[in-house]
Amino acid sequence: MTDLLLKYFRTKQQEVQSEKTYDTQCPYCSMQCKMQLIEQSVVTRKKYKSVGRDNPTSEGRLCVKGLNAHQHVFHRDRIKFPMKKVDGKFVRTTWKEAMELIKKNFTAIQEKHGHDALSCYGGAQLTNEEAYLFGKFARVALKTKYIDYNGRFCMSAAATAANVAFGVDRGLTTRLTEIPKAQVIILAGTNIAECQPTIMPYFERAKENGAFIIAIDPRETGTTKIADLHLQVKPGTDAALVNGLLKVILDEGYIDEKFIEQRTNGYDELINHVATLTLEEIEEQTGVTVEDIKKAASAFGQKETGMIFTARGVEQQVDGYMAVRNFLNMIMLTGKIGKPGCGYGAITGQGNGQGGREHGQKADQLPGYRSIENPEHRAYISEVWGIDENELPRKGVSAYEMMEKVSEGEIRGMVLMASNPIVSNPNATFVKNALEKLDFLVTIDMFVSETAQLADLILPTSSYLENEGTFTNLEGRVTLREASKECPGEVKHDWQILCEIAATLGKEKYFTYSSSEDIFNELRIASKGGIADYFGITYDRIRKKEGMFWPCPSLDHDGTEIMFEESFAHQDQKGIMIPVPNVSEVKKEKVSEQYPLYLTTGRVVAHYLTGVLTRKSPALAARNVESHIQLHPETAQIYGISDNELVSIESERGKIVVRSQISTEIRRDTVFVPFHWADSQNVNCLVPKDLDPTCRMPGFKVTTVNITPMVEMVN
Repeated sequence: MTDLLLKYFRTKQQEVQSEKTYDTQCPYCSMQCKMQLIEQSVVTRKKYKSVGRDNPTSEGRLCVKGLNAHQHVFHRDRIKFPMKKVDGKFVRTTWKEAMELIKKNFTAIQEKHGHDALSCYGGAQLTNEEAYLFGKFARVALKTKYIDYNGRFCMSAAATAANVAFGVDRGLTTRLTEIPKAQVIILAGTNIAECQPTIMPYFERAKENGAFIIAIDPRETGTTKIADLHLQVKPGTDAALVNGLLKVILDEGYIDEKFIEQRTNGYDELINHVATLTLEEIEEQTGVTVEDIKKAASAFGQKETGMIFTARGVEQQVDGYMAVRNFLNMIMLTGKIGKPGCGYGAITGQGNGQGGREHGQKADQLPGYRSIENPEHRAYISEVWGIDENELPRKGVSAYEMMEKVSEGEIRGMVLMASNPIVSNPNATFVKNALEKLDFLVTIDMFVSETAQLADLILPTSSYLENEGTFTNLEGRVTLREASKECPGEVKHDWQILCEIAATLGKEKYFTYSSSEDIFNELRIASKGGIADYFGITYDRIRKKEGMFWPCPSLDHDGTEIMFEESFAHQDQKGIMIPVPNVSEVKKEKVSEQYPLYLTTGRVVAHYLTGVLTRKSPALAARNVESHIQLHPETAQIYGISDNELVSIESERGKIVVRSQISTEIRRDTVFVPFHWADSQNVNCLVPKDLDPTCRMPGFKVTTVNITPMVEMVN
């Protein structure tokens, strides 16, 4: 008996002491922080702890989201088996039956309505391998032109602007380690303190080194608090504000004449345009004083080194493309690019917002940032894929425009992966009504999201702890996410699911992969010679170098850390400057008697995108259990609103109800609502459908609204 007891206690002691570790990357923002999950077995349960791992980007730091990311992986609501809808409810089914349902419905739809009656809607959280494969799947397995992704709402304005101005878009034109060398930094429309907290030390070091930091934002945030100068711009007037900065830079001679002459085009047209503007009219339009405009422009123009960073506050406008072009004008006028301590950076939002758009999820792009309309590009990719070029579809439409095609009945079926469009799209009520019209909707997800609730079939996918693959972070550094945890239940990886559907549809020979590395090796070939050339990057090289920058055209190339040191990527090697009007080509909503306030949107630190994953982490959900409206005390007094009170917010498109948060950190004419919540708190139900004419970005950041305290409505 004594021996049995000793054996029992030894076994229990071993259980307590047993420990597993999983090397991985955070599944959230574009910093892609390296991390390790430690799993400890304690008698009958397991405990988990996330710790940061040293790496060149985040240097071992983790934010609150990364520290708690594992909680959603083990959540009880996670889907572990295929689920089909029967009489309005989801019931478990087999993978075999799921594939039969897809084949039956997809075949029927295309036989009746043509290839383009099916569509693919992806996300910027997919690995590079899966983003690449989804583009190939749409065009080879389904033969449809309709594919786009939620990154359209994240990076399209900055990406298009950089492509046209510089000839190539790579988020940051330099590495993060150059930030502390900059003597002046502009942070425009970015709240990195909440959206990418682990990047903040780079800016803090710059400040310690004497950098002058300028923040442009309608609100005071954790980011503006580190600034020496905060330009509290009226929502939607960023392009005009930059015209004011350019005017001062030109009038005072803060330009790099040699750089302009040798490396740019468009200078004469730009100076002629700016000469027609006055600082007084720009002050009236933007709400930023002439004095502050001069102070900011002088600080940027006089310093030897400097950097400009933009994010969604600037880009999510119907003139977001032009606003970014104006910041790029500013960079080129002063010659602050292609050298140490200088450069431009679009602060990528989603985890793979950079890589996700490079290799084929975007409606008009093929792998390597090739154009689907370019004959040479089409011929090359068709050869890599082993198809006739005539079989390769032409370009489709942007993400929101796909929803319009669904509403019109042109699109009848959809494969939805890594996205939640009825929450993330503008004019969200319309989008929900449109998706309800689909003949057949397949979602590939970890949870039953708001959009997945509309699906006919849900296929369970793997988590960041289980799914190996590469990501391209905000620097343009390709990193490898290791993943050694086994998938629970009957869960499969996204790439496996796509291959299985393709095989079911008779396209198996084009999708014969046994690992994510197999797919990456094909991606390398597909990207070879393109703008985003990954050919010289391999899994082994990524591991040895802790990530590699693209372009990397050969196996003996070390990758390109600093872009544009000697030339831009256009044929004549010059960058392009253009005149940018003060007023958008697409008419923006203006305040009126009926809708007297501007509404802008953004994030909170504890949540991410539409909150599907973060609300499944109890530690994160507890920090922000509901949405809110931030408004100035004087505005609150005018509308009779008290702090922590339910408030109705109404635009032309609908109405939501959230709780008030009174703060002096926002303009009096503006209110702010985060976008992580759905249903009656979904702020995107209020946002208009208007799109930027160049990049097709919706204008999330400018909506006019009215507000009413719910107490008054009840009375």
